[in-house]
Amino acid sequence: MQKNLNQLYEEIKDLKTKREFLVEINRIKKDYDDLLDEDTLALLIVDELGRNKQNICKISEIQPEMECTVFGKITNINTTKNFNRKNGSTGKVINLELSDESGKCGLALWDKDVELVTKKILQIGTKVKVINGYIKNGFNGIEINVGRLGLIEVAEEQIKTKIEKPENNFIIKGKLTEVEPTKAFFKDNGEFGFVTKIKIETKEEIKQIIIWDQKVKEIQKIKKGEYFKIEHIDIKQNNGKKELHLNSKGVITKLQQPP
Repeated sequence: MQKNLNQLYEEIKDLKTKREFLVEINRIKKDYDDLLDEDTLALLIVDELGRNKQNICKISEIQPEMECTVFGKITNINTTKNFNRKNGSTGKVINLELSDESGKCGLALWDKDVELVTKKILQIGTKVKVINGYIKNGFNGIEINVGRLGLIEVAEEQIKTKIEKPENNFIIKGKLTEVEPTKAFFKDNGEFGFVTKIKIETKEEIKQIIIWDQKVKEIQKIKKGEYFKIEHIDIKQNNGKKELHLNSKGVITKLQQPP
């Protein structure tokens, strides 16, 4: 599991009292419009104070309980396993093998991230970047887990992406049906970024849209079941699959009645 608030406080307890730490969390929670949970906010504070241990590692360097970013290639894929949680819900996990020039290790994907394999976005030979991966000892040795604060991306040089530019402003109108948990990640420049995925039910179908950074905050103001429209959407072809992305130029407008 990812480090929680109390574990993260241990990284900076010589710099702040616990009370100061909690007051700071509450302050920036308002800045982020309650977008992020307290564990993620704690990570932001630790990072600002220069005590975040997340870094870029080679596979030969990783150790249990580390959090780091790793580049590698998928060299083996096992079958998906279903399991029951203590709360009665079901989950999915798939174990892969990740290799770089220094060695190899396991890579565990959970629940919705399993779809990256079933939809063949990740295959043997795919180069990936695992951001904020949590390292632990697995059944077959050391492994990287892509957990709640983690993110996995296909390496940019491998993605065949084409941005389509519609002649007219591309607008989608409909009802919000699903918002995935927000993920915080480190950008290449060291700053934090935010990403989430939503589903919107239109008259024709249900569409999935990937929301980035500032727009993640804005979409939180729309509640499930409410109607809204999105303008200036980027349409990308990613390995033959169409994706809808909303970046800084996008516009989100709440509607008072069904479109």
